[in-house]
Amino acid sequence: MNLNATLAVGLLTVAGIFASATSAQAAEEYKIDPAHSFIEFKIQHLGYSWLHGRFNEFSGGFTVDRENPANAGAEITIATGSIDSNHAERDKHLRSGDFLSVDEHPEARFVATSVTDNGDGTGTIEGELTLRGQTNPVEIAVEEIGHGEDPWGGYRAGFEGTASIALADYGIDYDLGPAAAEVQLTLGVEGVRQ
Repeated sequence: MNLNATLAVGLLTVAGIFASATSAQAAEEYKIDPAHSFIEFKIQHLGYSWLHGRFNEFSGGFTVDRENPANAGAEITIATGSIDSNHAERDKHLRSGDFLSVDEHPEARFVATSVTDNGDGTGTIEGELTLRGQTNPVEIAVEEIGHGEDPWGGYRAGFEGTASIALADYGIDYDLGPAAAEVQLTLGVEGVRQ
Protein backbone atom coordinates (compact mmCIF):
# COMPACT_ATOMS: atom_id res chain seq x y z
CA MET A 1 0.00 0.00 0.00
CA ASN A 2 3.02 2.19 -0.19
CA LEU A 3 4.89 3.77 -2.98
CA ASN A 4 2.83 1.89 -5.40
CA ALA A 5 0.75 4.97 -5.53
CA THR A 6 3.79 6.68 -6.81
CA LEU A 7 3.66 4.50 -9.80
CA ALA A 8 0.17 5.30 -10.32
CA VAL A 9 0.77 8.95 -10.70
CA GLY A 10 3.64 8.44 -13.14
CA LEU A 11 1.58 6.11 -15.21
CA LEU A 12 -1.34 8.41 -15.54
CA THR A 13 0.85 11.20 -16.66
CA VAL A 14 2.19 9.14 -19.48
CA ALA A 15 -1.33 8.32 -20.46
CA GLY A 16 -1.53 11.67 -22.15
CA ILE A 17 0.24 10.21 -25.10
CA PHE A 18 -2.70 8.03 -25.88
CA ALA A 19 -5.09 10.90 -26.35
CA SER A 20 -6.80 10.81 -29.73
CA ALA A 21 -6.88 14.07 -31.60
CA THR A 22 -8.78 15.43 -34.58
CA SER A 23 -5.82 17.47 -35.77
CA ALA A 24 -2.13 16.77 -35.78
CA GLN A 25 -0.05 18.62 -33.22
CA ALA A 26 3.56 18.70 -32.12
CA ALA A 27 4.67 17.28 -28.78
CA GLU A 28 3.06 19.10 -25.85
CA GLU A 29 4.44 19.46 -22.34
CA TYR A 30 2.02 19.33 -19.39
CA LYS A 31 2.57 20.09 -15.72
CA ILE A 32 0.48 18.07 -13.27
CA ASP A 33 -2.21 20.06 -11.46
CA PRO A 34 -2.14 18.45 -7.99
CA ALA A 35 -5.47 20.01 -7.01
CA HIS A 36 -7.18 17.99 -9.73
CA SER A 37 -5.08 14.83 -9.62
CA PHE A 38 -4.78 11.91 -7.24
CA ILE A 39 -2.78 8.79 -6.51
CA GLU A 40 -4.82 6.20 -4.67
CA PHE A 41 -4.14 2.65 -3.58
CA LYS A 42 -5.99 -0.27 -2.08
CA ILE A 43 -4.82 -3.49 -0.50
CA GLN A 44 -6.74 -6.34 1.05
CA HIS A 45 -7.04 -6.46 4.82
CA LEU A 46 -6.76 -10.10 5.94
CA GLY A 47 -8.68 -11.09 2.82
CA TYR A 48 -11.89 -9.73 4.36
CA SER A 49 -12.07 -6.19 3.00
CA TRP A 50 -10.13 -3.50 1.14
CA LEU A 51 -8.04 -0.85 2.88
CA HIS A 52 -7.95 2.36 0.81
CA GLY A 53 -5.48 5.23 0.94
CA ARG A 54 -3.74 7.94 -1.04
CA PHE A 55 -0.64 10.07 -1.36
CA ASN A 56 -1.39 13.73 -0.80
CA GLU A 57 1.81 15.27 -2.20
CA PHE A 58 3.29 14.63 -5.62
CA SER A 59 4.56 16.57 -8.62
CA GLY A 60 5.69 16.01 -12.17
CA GLY A 61 4.68 16.31 -15.75
CA PHE A 62 4.04 14.49 -18.98
CA THR A 63 4.49 14.89 -22.70
CA VAL A 64 1.75 14.21 -25.23
CA ASP A 65 2.57 13.71 -28.91
CA ARG A 66 -0.64 13.13 -30.83
CA GLU A 67 1.20 12.58 -34.11
CA ASN A 68 3.58 10.01 -32.68
CA PRO A 69 2.40 8.62 -29.30
CA ALA A 70 5.61 6.63 -28.91
CA ASN A 71 7.36 9.96 -28.21
CA ALA A 72 5.23 10.55 -25.11
CA GLY A 73 6.78 10.51 -21.68
CA ALA A 74 6.20 11.18 -18.01
CA GLU A 75 8.01 11.69 -14.71
CA ILE A 76 6.35 11.79 -11.31
CA THR A 77 7.81 12.28 -7.85
CA ILE A 78 5.81 11.31 -4.77
CA ALA A 79 6.43 12.42 -1.18
CA THR A 80 6.16 9.06 0.58
CA GLY A 81 5.54 10.73 3.92
CA SER A 82 2.27 12.12 2.57
CA ILE A 83 0.62 8.69 2.71
CA ASP A 84 -2.90 8.96 4.10
CA SER A 85 -5.02 5.93 5.00
CA ASN A 86 -7.41 7.88 7.23
CA HIS A 87 -5.86 6.49 10.44
CA ALA A 88 -2.96 8.34 12.11
CA GLU A 89 -1.42 5.33 13.89
CA ARG A 90 -1.58 3.18 10.78
CA ASP A 91 -0.03 5.97 8.70
CA LYS A 92 2.81 6.20 11.23
CA HIS A 93 3.43 2.47 10.78
CA LEU A 94 3.27 2.77 6.98
CA ARG A 95 5.98 5.45 7.12
CA SER A 96 8.25 3.18 9.20
CA GLY A 97 10.92 0.73 8.07
CA ASP A 98 8.29 -2.02 7.87
CA PHE A 99 6.84 -0.33 4.80
CA LEU A 100 7.92 2.94 3.12
CA SER A 101 11.02 3.80 5.18
CA VAL A 102 10.22 7.49 4.78
CA ASP A 103 13.22 8.72 6.78
CA GLU A 104 15.67 7.01 4.40
CA HIS A 105 13.57 7.27 1.23
CA PRO A 106 11.39 10.40 1.39
CA GLU A 107 10.51 10.21 -2.29
CA ALA A 108 9.31 7.64 -4.77
CA ARG A 109 9.74 8.24 -8.48
CA PHE A 110 8.19 6.92 -11.66
CA VAL A 111 9.76 7.45 -15.09
CA ALA A 112 8.06 6.22 -18.25
CA THR A 113 10.21 4.23 -20.67
CA SER A 114 7.70 3.40 -23.43
CA VAL A 115 4.11 3.95 -24.46
CA THR A 116 1.80 1.78 -26.53
CA ASP A 117 -1.24 3.47 -28.10
CA ASN A 118 -4.27 1.27 -28.80
CA GLY A 119 -5.74 3.92 -31.11
CA ASP A 120 -8.97 4.28 -29.13
CA GLY A 121 -7.94 6.61 -26.30
CA THR A 122 -6.42 3.78 -24.27
CA GLY A 123 -2.94 2.40 -24.03
CA THR A 124 -0.18 1.02 -21.87
CA ILE A 125 2.64 2.91 -20.23
CA GLU A 126 5.72 1.00 -19.22
CA GLY A 127 8.19 2.57 -16.87
CA GLU A 128 10.39 2.23 -13.82
CA LEU A 129 9.22 2.85 -10.29
CA THR A 130 11.80 3.58 -7.62
CA LEU A 131 10.60 2.97 -4.10
CA ARG A 132 12.59 2.35 -0.93
CA GLY A 133 15.73 2.65 -3.07
CA GLN A 134 14.73 -0.23 -5.33
CA THR A 135 13.75 0.17 -8.97
CA ASN A 136 11.43 -2.20 -10.84
CA PRO A 137 9.46 -2.13 -14.08
CA VAL A 138 5.79 -1.22 -13.84
CA GLU A 139 3.03 -1.40 -16.44
CA ILE A 140 0.06 0.95 -16.30
CA ALA A 141 -3.18 0.59 -18.25
CA VAL A 142 -4.23 4.12 -19.23
CA GLU A 143 -7.33 5.82 -20.58
CA GLU A 144 -7.68 9.42 -21.72
CA ILE A 145 -10.57 11.16 -19.98
CA GLY A 146 -10.48 14.33 -22.07
CA HIS A 147 -8.55 17.39 -23.22
CA GLY A 148 -9.34 20.95 -24.20
CA GLU A 149 -9.43 24.59 -23.16
CA ASP A 150 -10.23 25.55 -19.57
CA PRO A 151 -12.17 28.65 -18.37
CA TRP A 152 -8.92 30.49 -17.51
CA GLY A 153 -7.33 30.52 -20.95
CA GLY A 154 -5.27 27.38 -20.49
CA TYR A 155 -5.36 23.94 -22.06
CA ARG A 156 -5.71 20.74 -20.04
CA ALA A 157 -5.54 16.99 -20.53
CA GLY A 158 -6.65 14.29 -18.11
CA PHE A 159 -6.01 10.56 -17.83
CA GLU A 160 -6.78 7.67 -15.54
CA GLY A 161 -4.62 4.60 -15.05
CA THR A 162 -4.45 1.39 -13.06
CA ALA A 163 -1.56 -0.84 -12.05
CA SER A 164 -0.69 -3.59 -9.61
CA ILE A 165 2.55 -3.73 -7.64
CA ALA A 166 4.04 -6.55 -5.57
CA LEU A 167 5.27 -5.40 -2.14
CA ALA A 168 8.08 -7.95 -2.18
CA ASP A 169 9.57 -6.28 -5.28
CA TYR A 170 10.40 -3.29 -3.07
CA GLY A 171 11.71 -5.19 -0.07
CA ILE A 172 8.48 -4.98 1.91
CA ASP A 173 8.02 -8.33 3.63
CA TYR A 174 5.76 -7.39 6.52
CA ASP A 175 3.22 -10.22 6.87
CA LEU A 176 -0.18 -8.89 5.87
CA GLY A 177 -1.44 -12.28 4.76
CA PRO A 178 -1.38 -13.92 1.30
CA ALA A 179 -4.26 -11.78 0.00
CA ALA A 180 -2.20 -8.62 0.56
CA ALA A 181 0.88 -9.46 -1.47
CA GLU A 182 0.01 -6.81 -4.07
CA VAL A 183 -1.21 -3.24 -3.98
CA GLN A 184 -3.72 -2.00 -6.55
CA LEU A 185 -3.13 1.55 -7.79
CA THR A 186 -5.53 4.00 -9.39
CA LEU A 187 -4.14 7.20 -10.83
CA GLY A 188 -6.03 10.26 -11.94
CA VAL A 189 -3.88 12.92 -13.56
CA GLU A 190 -4.85 16.31 -14.94
CA GLY A 191 -2.15 18.45 -16.49
CA VAL A 192 -1.92 22.04 -17.71
CA ARG A 193 -0.15 22.57 -21.03
CA GLN A 194 2.94 24.71 -20.68
